[in-house]
Amino acid sequence: MPLTKGDLVTKYTHGHHESVLRSHRRRTAADSAAYLLPHLDSGASLLDIGAGPGTITVDLATRVGRVTATEIGDAELALSRDLAAERGASNIEFSVQDVHALTFPDGAFDVVHAHQVLQHVADPVAALREMGRVTRPEGLVAARDGDYAGFIWWPLLPELDEWLRLYRTAARANGGEPDAGRRLLTWARSAGLTDVTATSSTWCYSTPESRDWWGGMWAERVTDSALARQLVDSGLATTADLQRISAAWRAWADAEDGWISLVHGEIIARIPAV
Repeated sequence: MPLTKGDLVTKYTHGHHESVLRSHRRRTAADSAAYLLPHLDSGASLLDIGAGPGTITVDLATRVGRVTATEIGDAELALSRDLAAERGASNIEFSVQDVHALTFPDGAFDVVHAHQVLQHVADPVAALREMGRVTRPEGLVAARDGDYAGFIWWPLLPELDEWLRLYRTAARANGGEPDAGRRLLTWARSAGLTDVTATSSTWCYSTPESRDWWGGMWAERVTDSALARQLVDSGLATTADLQRISAAWRAWADAEDGWISLVHGEIIARIPAV
């Protein structure tokens, strides 16, 4: 689905195929927002931008007073709403929003959080400016994004290099920035956020179980998701190319010495006191 504000348009590269949602549903606050957790308190109000299937959102709701979860459309928001109902999370509200033009008043939240969102938006600086606007004085803006150029793996299979090149090309064709992690600090400063702490963290998959999950998930995504359709329709790859890459992901997962590390940039920006 596109994110829009006037002439700003970004298409979500991954789409919402089950293989994509399977990946996102594995995420928790502990493995995706550990940098933020020490700064939360039980009475805080938190805005979660791009809640997705809601696993991080629901986890965050156990640590703060109330959460407002946003997504770009009703269908996308239904995923997190359904999970919240399933888990009995009664302190979450839901709102369809465009991060470039949030409808909330100035200073409405103690914390505004976005995980793997800024890499997909048309104007990440405008998005961060909006996130700062709706954060109260002395409150926090927090963002974490992957950096695809920083992903490294073993064994060195040429098809995985091809996968990375194709993904980064497709993401940029959609108006996003797949190497967002390294840019978060400069985007935050460009948005007028001055008190910013920048860190990084990784996801690492090296056990047979985690390789099977990650490699199997990408083996399916590269042939069946919105990304696959885009690559074929745009002429960037053929179906046969994607099948080769899919087989390489499965070969990587089967390798006894298979290993991958996925780097993420993180920022926490404190809004100045009035």
